[in-house]
Amino acid sequence: MSPTGPLTDDGLVQLLTPAGERVTHPDLEVWAADLTPERLRAMYRDMVLTRRFDTEATSLQRQGELALYAQCLGQEAAQVGSGHALAPQDHVFPSYREHGVAQARGLEMTDLLRLFRGVDHGGWDPADHNFHLFTLVIGSHTLHATGYAMGVQRDGLVGTGDPARDTAVVTYFGDGATAQGDVSESLVFAAVNQAPVVLFCQNNQWAISEPTTKQARVPLADRAPGFGIPSVRVDGNDVIATYAVTRQALERARSGGGPTFVEAFTYRMGAHTTSDDPTRYRSREQEEHWRRRDPIDRLRRYLASTGELPEVFQAELAGEADALGEHVRTTVRSMGRPSTASMFEHVYATSHSVVDAERAWFAEYEQSYVQHDSGEAGGHR
Repeated sequence: MSPTGPLTDDGLVQLLTPAGERVTHPDLEVWAADLTPERLRAMYRDMVLTRRFDTEATSLQRQGELALYAQCLGQEAAQVGSGHALAPQDHVFPSYREHGVAQARGLEMTDLLRLFRGVDHGGWDPADHNFHLFTLVIGSHTLHATGYAMGVQRDGLVGTGDPARDTAVVTYFGDGATAQGDVSESLVFAAVNQAPVVLFCQNNQWAISEPTTKQARVPLADRAPGFGIPSVRVDGNDVIATYAVTRQALERARSGGGPTFVEAFTYRMGAHTTSDDPTRYRSREQEEHWRRRDPIDRLRRYLASTGELPEVFQAELAGEADALGEHVRTTVRSMGRPSTASMFEHVYATSHSVVDAERAWFAEYEQSYVQHDSGEAGGHR
C-alpha cells in the first residue's frame, strides 16, 4: 500500500522503473524522445563520476583534508537528468550539494571543494558555465534565482523564438527549504511576474534529521498551485523522467510561459553532511529499501538489457573514475593557503570606497605585526 501525505508515490512521473524497465507516459514521452543510447550513456557516465567524486570528497573529509562535505549520494538521477535538460545559456542557482549538476555543466569538480576546504568562498567563476556559487543559507538563493529570471525577462531574452537566445533559470533546493520564508517569497515573485524560472525541489525526505512528514501534510508540489504556479512530481531516481519533466519546464519558461515547480521525489542515501549521523534518526530497513532503488543501478540495468552498455565503455569509464579520484585527492591536498587580503576581492563588481578603506586598514594592521616582530618602533601592542 502506497503511503499517503508528502511521501505518497501517487502521481509520480516515471519512465524507468526501479528494475530498469522502460515505461511510457502519455504527456511526457515526447520530451524524452531525443535521448539516444549515446546520450543515455553520457548521463550514466556523469552519474558514475559524480558518485566517485562524492566518495573521494567524503574520504578526504574523514582524513581531515576538508572541514565539511555535503554528499549527494542517491540523488544523482535528479541532478544529472535535470542538468542534461539545460541549454548552454540557461542559468543555475544551486544550494550546496548539486555536484551532479556541476558535473553535467562541465565544471572543474575540484573547484567545488575549495569552499569545503576553507580556502575560498566559492572557487569558480559563475559566468564560465552559468553555474552560480553554492549557497549555505537555506532557501535564500531561490530569491536570487527569481530575481535573475526577472532580469533575463526584462532583457528580452524570453519568448523570442530563437532557441539559442531564449533563456531560463533553474534553482535547486531541498524539502527542508520549503519551510523557509524565502522560498515562499520567491514563489510569489515568480508567479506574479511570470518569471522564466524552474523551482526544482529535491525532496530527499530529510531536512537534516527532520522528516518530510513533519514539514508537510500533503506533497510539497501541491503548494505551488496556491501561488498560481503549475507543479509536477517526478520519480527523482529516474534519470529519464527527470530529464523529460525538466526539459518541458525549461521550455515553458524560455517561451514566456512562466515558472514551474518540480518536486523530484528521491532519497538521501548518505548523511546530511559529514557532521551528521543518520543512524540516529532513521532505520536500516528504510535505507536498504532505497538502496534497492539506486538511480545508477536503474539506468545500468536498462542500458544492459537493451545491449547499449558495451564492456569497452564500462572499462573506459572505470578508468576515468579512477583518474578522477586521483585528481581529486592530489588537487585538494595541494590547495594552498590564501592570503588574508583575498577576503576583500570580488565583494563588489567594481571598486567600492568602503571595501577599499577596509582593505587599506587591514594591510596596515597586518604590517604592524611585521614591524613589531622586527623590533621597529611604533609596532603593534
